[in-house]
Amino acid sequence: MITQSQAEAVTDRLFGAMLQMWDVASVFLGARMGYYDKLADLGEVTPAQLAHRAGANERYTREWLEQQAATGLIEVATASDDDHARTYRLIPGTESLFTDSTGEQPILHFVRTTMASILAMPDVIDAFRTGKGLPFGHYGEDMMIGQGMGNRWGFMTDLAGNWMPAMPDIDERLRTKPDARIADIGFGMGWSSIGFAQAYPNAWVDGLELDEASVRAAQKLADEAGVGDRVRFMAKDAADPSLSGRYDLAFAFECVHDMANPVGVLRAMRNLVGPDGTVLIVDEKVGDAFTAPADDVERFMYGYRIFHCLPGAMDGENPAGTGTIMRQPIFRRYADEAGYQSVAVLPIEHDFFRFYRLTA
Repeated sequence: MITQSQAEAVTDRLFGAMLQMWDVASVFLGARMGYYDKLADLGEVTPAQLAHRAGANERYTREWLEQQAATGLIEVATASDDDHARTYRLIPGTESLFTDSTGEQPILHFVRTTMASILAMPDVIDAFRTGKGLPFGHYGEDMMIGQGMGNRWGFMTDLAGNWMPAMPDIDERLRTKPDARIADIGFGMGWSSIGFAQAYPNAWVDGLELDEASVRAAQKLADEAGVGDRVRFMAKDAADPSLSGRYDLAFAFECVHDMANPVGVLRAMRNLVGPDGTVLIVDEKVGDAFTAPADDVERFMYGYRIFHCLPGAMDGENPAGTGTIMRQPIFRRYADEAGYQSVAVLPIEHDFFRFYRLTA
């Protein structure tokens, strides 16, 4: 029988979680409405001024401003008993957190992917009942853009500055070999492919992804970044036999755990690079065994696993059903079944990701 103290502890925890949930949801709303960008531009606003600049209703805008100030995410600039005359502003120093367009401060983009996952709740409930999966495209633009922007900064900075130098032989080959070729599997918005092309001027990058919307969005970004002549995005299966042995490196970032057939994908990547070729897989850095209670990173990953990654990994015939918590022993088993000679974890420090070098 539950004790009074146990009941209070659980109640307090869930009440606190609900407060934080409202914060996340209201930040998502503010970002989608363009409120934060307008606050950053204007500096100090009345509700009517912000509503006018954002093309929004004044009464709803006033409510959002009051909630944001009440929860401490923005502040009152000029106090007034008149709700219409009171002015608000972003807390000095936080502007970049709420207006990031580069991925350097990715928290707003994580909010976007979190809300995209939760907004699919009715279909997730149906998936839990039926066992069916949900394709990536089902989660819409917020998931695609949020995930792409959340990882963009790492591709633009760490990929060439930290990740690839951990494989000095491959780094050297991509820098010096004329017409070196990279296959980027499950590229999302394409920032990884763009990052490769910018880091390695000799390299040609083929992005392989079955989601047509991602292909279109990524090619547009590559063209805008000035690397569209060396980066080609295709709605094509990596197992296509015409691609076998064409690449110096095959790369997959944070997507193998989402795939219904991870062994098949890893086998296809092995064929892309040919005998003795190199495959780099970057995936979640979770514990090697289940523990409860878990640390904050694993709790965070379980949230994505329930609402997004596991439904994605269940979308297919005889799905492996991996999801975000792809523990190291599971991945090594997949690699072994796919026929790799060796799997090495690269010595790269990261809070969220583990880097696997696979030798074909």
